[in-house]
Amino acid sequence: MEELEKVKEQIKKFVIECNDKKSLELLDLLATGKMLRSKLILKIAGVNEDSIKLCAVIEMIHASSLLHDDVIDEADTRRGKASINALFDNKTAIMFGDVLYSKAFTELSQMDKEIAYTVANAVTLLSIGEMLDVDLTQSFNTSYEKYLDMIYKKTASLIEASAKAAAILSKKEKSKYALYGKNLGLAFQMIDDILDITQDSATLGKPAMLDFVEGKVTIPYLLLHERVEDKTKLESLYKKSLSLEESTWIKEQMIQTKALEDSIKLAKELGLEAIEAVKDENNESLVQIMYAMINREF
Repeated sequence: MEELEKVKEQIKKFVIECNDKKSLELLDLLATGKMLRSKLILKIAGVNEDSIKLCAVIEMIHASSLLHDDVIDEADTRRGKASINALFDNKTAIMFGDVLYSKAFTELSQMDKEIAYTVANAVTLLSIGEMLDVDLTQSFNTSYEKYLDMIYKKTASLIEASAKAAAILSKKEKSKYALYGKNLGLAFQMIDDILDITQDSATLGKPAMLDFVEGKVTIPYLLLHERVEDKTKLESLYKKSLSLEESTWIKEQMIQTKALEDSIKLAKELGLEAIEAVKDENNESLVQIMYAMINREF
């Protein structure tokens, strides 16, 4: 997709403007993902100078949060490549994240005031979401509200802001697109949490069922805890390196209690609500993005 190449070029231009050789070197080492937020902006606002700049700002903010995430999670890889903290050290990863953040905000300050506010506010939420995520791993969380609040702030808020900012830029009805973006973000995170259980390590590129070991009580585990007979057994496996027998027991219980099936249903409902929100906007691409996400192999 050549539009995404334009976004990458714009990010590079912004980093060149920082006039720092090391930052440019580090940028080349960053693994780029699917660029979901940019795809969303370009599908809503079209491809033009302003939308490309908005994409670059959002991608820099997102990349920065991932750099910080990798330090918090002590991650050695990111999208199958060595992470910056593994290649250099934590300090470099944090400071480079700060360079990307601050340059993104410098550019954001030159944009339309409502767009700047929408994105900046989402970054505050994202940072709070990161803290909530860390807090929720301290003990076994049984609250669906807390889980939903955390994934909204940590993942969905920036996707919601991307869609809303793109709508403001292209003078479309922002509330519809904001709802679409929010639900896309929530469904995206829920599906990611579900795949952690249903897919094998080779497909995931990380150990399967790692979330629970790391202290993350995601949507399938929340529903399982509500429904499973032996709650004490489930709680005893929390944050533990699971044996084959233990991980098999969890999976079997998830199937028996329909915790897995109902988690998938919840994610799909969010997706369909998002499609409903933009159904009068004649934007088939947005419908396709959502369908591709919720109708996948689990």
